[in-house]
Amino acid sequence: MSASNKTKGGEFLIKETAAEDVFIPEQWSEEQLMIKQTCDDYIDQEVMPILDRIDSMEEGLMPSLLDKAGELGLLGASVPAELGGMGFDFVTSMLTTEALGAGHSVAVALSAHTGIGTLPILYYGTEEQKKKYIPKLATGEWKASYCLTEPGSGSDANSGRTSAKLTEDGKHYLLNGQKMWITNGGFADVFTVFAKIDDDKNLSAFIVEKTFGGISLNPEEHKMGIKGSSTRQIFFNDCKVPVENLLSERENGFKIAVNILNIGRIKLAGAAIGASKRTVTQTILYANERNQFGRPISKYGAIRYKIAEQATRIFASESATYRASQNIDDAIDALIEGGMEEGKAILKGIEQFAVEAAILKVHGSETLDYVADEGVQIYGGMGYSADAPMERIYRDSRINRIFEGTNEINRLLIVDMVLKRAMKGELDLMGPAQKVAGELMEIPDFSEPEDTLFAYEKKLLGNFKKAILLTAGAAVQKLMESLAKEQEVIMNIANMAIETYIAESTLLRVEKLVGMRGEEACHVQLAMARLYLNNACDIIWVQVKEALNSFAEGDELRMMLMGLKRYTKQEPFNAKAARQSIAQKIIDENKYCF
Repeated sequence: MSASNKTKGGEFLIKETAAEDVFIPEQWSEEQLMIKQTCDDYIDQEVMPILDRIDSMEEGLMPSLLDKAGELGLLGASVPAELGGMGFDFVTSMLTTEALGAGHSVAVALSAHTGIGTLPILYYGTEEQKKKYIPKLATGEWKASYCLTEPGSGSDANSGRTSAKLTEDGKHYLLNGQKMWITNGGFADVFTVFAKIDDDKNLSAFIVEKTFGGISLNPEEHKMGIKGSSTRQIFFNDCKVPVENLLSERENGFKIAVNILNIGRIKLAGAAIGASKRTVTQTILYANERNQFGRPISKYGAIRYKIAEQATRIFASESATYRASQNIDDAIDALIEGGMEEGKAILKGIEQFAVEAAILKVHGSETLDYVADEGVQIYGGMGYSADAPMERIYRDSRINRIFEGTNEINRLLIVDMVLKRAMKGELDLMGPAQKVAGELMEIPDFSEPEDTLFAYEKKLLGNFKKAILLTAGAAVQKLMESLAKEQEVIMNIANMAIETYIAESTLLRVEKLVGMRGEEACHVQLAMARLYLNNACDIIWVQVKEALNSFAEGDELRMMLMGLKRYTKQEPFNAKAARQSIAQKIIDENKYCF
């Protein structure tokens, strides 16, 4: 995948990617599939039979489940072997995240421990800190938590008021403050705590052990979903933290938080895919067994529509998630080859694809919500019953649109990060944007695309990118500094970018798959790629209209709308037939089978 090494984050907007340069899930090795099977077995055997006990927060149950995961090596997937972990590459660690993502509250506890709990120390800790903490975190001997959010600082994380002051002897920092919504807070042994030293503008980070004293906890929060996940408020009252437990440099806490969130976002997308796949499988089992009017409800078109849309959105989200994961691995490898230390290379590689991570977080969480919602609907009255699985799935899915930065914040970040990279000269957006603007003054290109497989779809994707560049360029030019305040316009542009990246990733996956297996063997996957592209085209046109109508007017507006209509024009497509073929495949297999 030599060409993949040259791919930059956000560059999908201006660069065409070759299918051979993306990783697709159909390429998993036997070893990787065995790792996934271990995760699946853990969820099937240890978690699913006792979901009610987990949700009742039975004393000691969640820590014991983390212990079992530790015995299987599942807590150390991202930890190097020399520190007691498995040392998986990023793509393989994403596969474990996906498989464990179906574990409801246990998935949340595992994710918090292995992600935001362990990774700040692994990537920012000194050698002494890593040797002391990481092996115990990798086995589960110690459980980890992450203390960032406060009552007055959520999305605006750097506004936190928890303070740190050096003692007179210079040996300790005294931490004082309140943290809330702390996952694993009730049983964690080690906390990564963010606080401001003296009058610093930016946060610093500290490794805090529960045994340091000066730590008290509120009772467990009562939540809509993920009821088995420990969520506490934590109070620090003159908590004495040795100076050697400052994590990284002073005032580097906000950077740590941002970079760990980048990892958390793409990992959340992977977990949402795993939960979505299991949900569809349970939905199909019910639809094939439930008889109404003399036949299974899976025979009816209204149900098949839902099944096909569920599957298509999952397939699309998965395609994009593993495309980005491989890009990250390639970037990490290139940085290491260039002489960068591994931990820093991992952070830098993931940071390069922060735009894609935000896109995937939004799409993955919204896909799971759609899948869960339609799962309830397919179950009908039983979907609303706590005796059937959909009620818990529905409640537990909802938090994902809030975790790791709300989806609204992530949409704003997508556009903000792309524009900042363009301003720094890291992405050449101006040249392509000006070229597209010039096209509006030219005679439209009425030529037909080449009569080859995917030629039409690729031309349509190219037009999506032109629509984004034109809309974003016009918004920047017209609104200038006030663009940052025009959140509705920014979210219009973000939605266009999300749909384009996901649609392109899906098409690239299917193109590569056709190359491996032949067109006939991939006819259902082709249907999914084309269905997603068809839906994306309609979404992009609506977003274009909303954005342009909000800041342009008169002849200028009419001219831009005419041009952009050209970029979202598509050939007639029989969406019903596509959905029927997708649904039939899943109904026949009696499970999510892609």
